[in-house]
Amino acid sequence: MGRAVLWVVLVWLPASLAAAEYSEPARGTQTRQALMDAIRPHAEWNLGVPVEFVVDDLRVAGDVGYAELSPQRPGGAAIDIYQTPMYRRGQADPEFQDGMYMHVLYRKSGATWVAVHFSIGATDVWFSDPELCREYRAVIPEFCN
Repeated sequence: MGRAVLWVVLVWLPASLAAAEYSEPARGTQTRQALMDAIRPHAEWNLGVPVEFVVDDLRVAGDVGYAELSPQRPGGAAIDIYQTPMYRRGQADPEFQDGMYMHVLYRKSGATWVAVHFSIGATDVWFSDPELCREYRAVIPEFCN
């Protein structure tokens, strides 16, 4: 019985500590606004204007961040992929995309948050790449095993 408890503690504790490394910037905070402002130009360039985000997950640890976002038009209207600049440029294929869902990796540069890596409609977990995990593990520990 003692070994089983020890095993549970040794397996569970590192995972719980990794999850505790990041925090979610609260609604209305300057950090949350800065993160949304950092990705907005990329979203607008690809999806057209205006864009607002439903924040599905947002994490910050030190000078790195991660977001899962559902972009939409103001008021909640869905974005029609066929009407987007990225589709018109030939950079989107609805048959090989998972909707408009966005994943973003951020880095803080001085006082400014920068959206360094992002995807729209990715069908894989591209951010679990070992190179990215070296930098962003603190905010995506469950993807960087």
